[in-house]
Amino acid sequence: MLTVWGRVNSVNVQKVLWTLAELELDFERIDAGLSFGVVDTPAYGEKNPNRLVPTIDDNGFVLWESNVIVRYLASKYSAGRLCPADLQKRFQAESWMDWQASNLQPDLTPVFLGLIRKIPQFSAPETINAGCRKCERWLAILDGHLASRAFVNGDAFTMADIPVGATVNRWSRLPIDRQPHAHIEHWLAALKTRPGFARHLDLPLS
Repeated sequence: MLTVWGRVNSVNVQKVLWTLAELELDFERIDAGLSFGVVDTPAYGEKNPNRLVPTIDDNGFVLWESNVIVRYLASKYSAGRLCPADLQKRFQAESWMDWQASNLQPDLTPVFLGLIRKIPQFSAPETINAGCRKCERWLAILDGHLASRAFVNGDAFTMADIPVGATVNRWSRLPIDRQPHAHIEHWLAALKTRPGFARHLDLPLS
């Protein structure tokens, strides 16, 4: 049995849960992080030295870092579908996954923490506005990319859509004024029709 440690309101955990839903894999989830604790225990630290979520145990194989977990699951259980068989297409997908982790999500996180988690050091209007401006720059890039394709990696849904989609979904639910991005909106509407998205990402922000 595959085990996932993490809370359902973590965007990084949501990526993994959505992937598992796409793969139709059975799994056990253990609440961990924030009010649930667990991550500070010695047993968890042996699995994940960063003491963050998510962590998975796939029949004895332990892995952490959400995008790496998505890649692993797609490669192992859906090679040729979620993980493209063509090497160039695979690494195009991976480049967008890294783009999400390196660019969009870091600039979105302070906005989320200020508006939703109400953490004081992120709650100043100038901090939130600066983060929104940075995110709009990245979203303009994504919108232009999606102008000529249905999904992030082309005409088919792949592992690339999962981390990018999870982060854009979070952005779309924030109580802010957003620039219109017609191609992103069309793509996000398509993602919302997927059962795994509806089950694990169509949730209030918290």
